[in-house]
Amino acid sequence: MESTSISKPETRKNVALYLGLTLLFCLPVYYMCIRTGKLGGGAVSYATIVMWCPAIAALLTCRLRGIPISSLGWKWGLTKYQLLAYCIPLLYALVPYLVIWISGAGGFYNHEFVAEIGKGMGWDLPDGMVIVLYVLLMSSFGMVRSVGSALGEEIGWRGFLTPQLAKINSYTGTSLWMGVVWSLYHYPLLLFSNYNTGGPKWLALTSFTVMIFACCFIFTWFRLKSGSLWTAAILHASHNLFIQSIFTPLTVDKGHTNYYMDEFGIAVPIATVIVAYYFWRRRKELPEQRNETPVSQTTITT
Repeated sequence: MESTSISKPETRKNVALYLGLTLLFCLPVYYMCIRTGKLGGGAVSYATIVMWCPAIAALLTCRLRGIPISSLGWKWGLTKYQLLAYCIPLLYALVPYLVIWISGAGGFYNHEFVAEIGKGMGWDLPDGMVIVLYVLLMSSFGMVRSVGSALGEEIGWRGFLTPQLAKINSYTGTSLWMGVVWSLYHYPLLLFSNYNTGGPKWLALTSFTVMIFACCFIFTWFRLKSGSLWTAAILHASHNLFIQSIFTPLTVDKGHTNYYMDEFGIAVPIATVIVAYYFWRRRKELPEQRNETPVSQTTITT
């Protein structure tokens, strides 16, 4: 009879092919980022291109390995998980920034940034109203654009790679491996382009790595619990939106503020680790990952 279980070696082949293709597609973008020292060149955003490399690699791997594209987790799942995915990055970003602002490590608010927003939108309003309107618009309509870029990574990382790794690893092991892969993916951009807030490279690298590993525990939990890659896309988009487009631009540099804020300071990684520990404690709630595969990768037994 025909068995629908796939061996660990086959799963490892899926993972190896995917990682190889991702690296292959990313290398030209890394080269241009390193050569220019920037994430963008003219009208071209290298950041957007590199964020879609994992998705292209995932789709091609599915094609070459006979894996159904439907297995990537396209279903929406329970809405409560999508709402939580939106709110959790807001939580682990807002609290550190409140500490930064209240302690004086960074100032609130950046008058020049707010003035530029008001002028660009044609708003002749007090700064407080400009901030409120900007946050409301960015946290709603801005999410559409943010999901559009984050989805490229998440089709690959959480749509394809996380479920594959979960077939041969525990939740903890899967999260740690994802932390390794996701960190390495960012390192060329962090070390050789302007993908940082201008603080010391060693601090940016350390803080970013801690945050990435912690995020992987959160992202993996939601992907396996919900069965949907959309939770990861929303988590990623919400994370980028609140930190990169709202809290960091509103913060005034007091001299050493870069040591604390954004993804490259120490505050956000600490908060992310706390949230990650909470989800690690809930790992027993996750469903067992079945090692199923299409006919092209099945073994025939009689």
